[in-house]
Amino acid sequence: MIGLEQDDAGSSISGIDLTPLLDIIFIVLVFLLLTANTQLLSLAIEVPTESTSELQALSQDKHLTINVMASPPFWALDGKEYQDFKQFEQAFISSFKEKPDAKVIIAADKEAQVQPLMTLLALMQRQQISNTQILMEP
Repeated sequence: MIGLEQDDAGSSISGIDLTPLLDIIFIVLVFLLLTANTQLLSLAIEVPTESTSELQALSQDKHLTINVMASPPFWALDGKEYQDFKQFEQAFISSFKEKPDAKVIIAADKEAQVQPLMTLLALMQRQQISNTQILMEP
C-alpha cells in the first residue's frame, strides 16, 4: 500500500500531483498554437514572367502616372503632390473618369514604405482598374 501523509489530527491527506498533467497540457497547447494557421490577407498581382521585355515610350495623353514617394506626401498624380490620401483619391478618380482608357503607371521610390503602395493598390482594386503597370528598377 502507498504511504499517505497524515496531518496532526490523524486523518490522511490524499493529494494528486498535477504537475505531469499540466506539463502535457502545456506541451499540447504550445503545439496547437504553433501549428494553427493564421489568416493572411493578400492582394493578387500579376507579375510578368519574362525578365526581358521591350521598352515602350510613355505618352502623357494615354497614361496617368502615380508616384509613391518615401516620405510625406506619399502620393503624387502626374507630378502634383497630395498631402492627404482622400484628396489624392478624388483627384485620381476624376482624372480617370476623364480618360477611362488610359493606362495607370505606378512609379514607386525604392525607399518607399509598403503601406502607401498597398493603399494605392487597394484603391485600384476598388475602382476595378486592371490596366496598370508598376515601374521598378532592376
